[in-house]
Formats: sequence, C-alpha cells, structure tokens
Amino acid sequence: MRTDPVTDILGFLLASHGDQAALGPWRWVMMGLLALLLLGGLAVAVREWAIDPAQRTGRDLGLFAARVLVGLMWFQNLFWKLPLFSTGNGLYYWTGQEVGNAAFAVHGRLIETLVLPTPNFHVVNVAVFLVELTFAASLILGLGVRLVGLVGVLFVAQLWLGLYKHPQEWPWSYVFLMLLMGLFALLGAGRSLGLDGMLRRSHPPHLTYGAAGVLVRTAT
Repeated sequence: MRTDPVTDILGFLLASHGDQAALGPWRWVMMGLLALLLLGGLAVAVREWAIDPAQRTGRDLGLFAARVLVGLMWFQNLFWKLPLFSTGNGLYYWTGQEVGNAAFAVHGRLIETLVLPTPNFHVVNVAVFLVELTFAASLILGLGVRLVGLVGVLFVAQLWLGLYKHPQEWPWSYVFLMLLMGLFALLGAGRSLGLDGMLRRSHPPHLTYGAAGVLVRTAT
C-alpha cells in the first residue's frame, strides 16, 4: 500500500517493498544493477556536459532528467515480473486480467490461448523482463533511445488495449506513457547528456556507412 512519496522512495531504495522483499537476497543484486546504471548514466552526463558545450542547456537537462525518471519507472516495474519461470508473480496476474478486460475480445482470446498456458508464459515472462530491463538501461544511459522509444510505444499499446476495460486502470495513463516514449524517440532524448550524443560525435550519421551507419541513424 502506498503511504507518501518520501516513505515510498526510501522503502524502494532500501529494497523493503513487498515485491522486493519476496526476492530475498536477490533483491540486492537488482538494486546493485540499478546503482550501476544510475552511476553510469550520471558519469555519461557529466562527461557530455564537460565535452560538448552545445548540451549545456535547460532543454538537455530537462530531457536527461525526464528519461532517467522514466527509466527508473521501468526498472521498478521489473520487481513484479520476478521470480522468473513462475505463475505466482505479478506479471501472470495482470496478464490474466487482459483476458476479460481487453478492448477487443480477440485480444483477450489470444492472451488466454497463446500467452497464459505454460511453458508459453515462462518464455513471455523472460522476454518481458528483458525488454523492460532494456527500456530502463537505454533511458538511464541515453543509449539507443530513438529505437527503444518506438518499441516502447508498441509495448505500452498492448497494455493499453489489453487492460482497457479494467475497472482499476485508467486508460489515459498508458496513453501518456506512449506519448512520453514517442517523444523521447522524436526528440532523440539520448543525445541530451547521453551515450547517443557520444555515438553521433564519433560516428556522424552522414559520414558512417554500412551496418554501423544504419544502426546509428536508426537507434540514436
């Protein structure tokens, strides 16, 4: 149960929330990974600020702060996808809620027949965990944000339609998240104090050819 923002943030940082505590010692592995990502993102931001005067703007600081915060949201969401290879985690419950609450009946039937049965769900569980971890790492480090933002829009759209009729969900929350992920892609938010800015300096899209050129142009 939520209390207040200060208590909730401290509880998360101390890994004392229910879904964190349920992992036992493994929660500290997750929190250690988060610490590495945050330190890495901060180190990249400081380096980019020092090297590239063009990024020393309020716009770049704002985009940096926004993508890191959304990256933290994606990371926090990872805890209720655990433990993996289980039907006892939060992901299984909420995926099951899509069966009767999807905007279109065919969507719910596909979830019921293709996703929820094991071992199919175990594969989906791992895939969702890895995708959301990629979202978190990309946004915190500012790496491949354009590509990840576009994938994120599609990922959230599935949740929007899948839980559209759920009485405890507000469909606009998913629309807002889709807009955020889409804007990160449109604005190239990873170029603001992130690794994408570094990549575009070392591999200018108009001077980089072959597979590397396609990757830089697409992802950053």
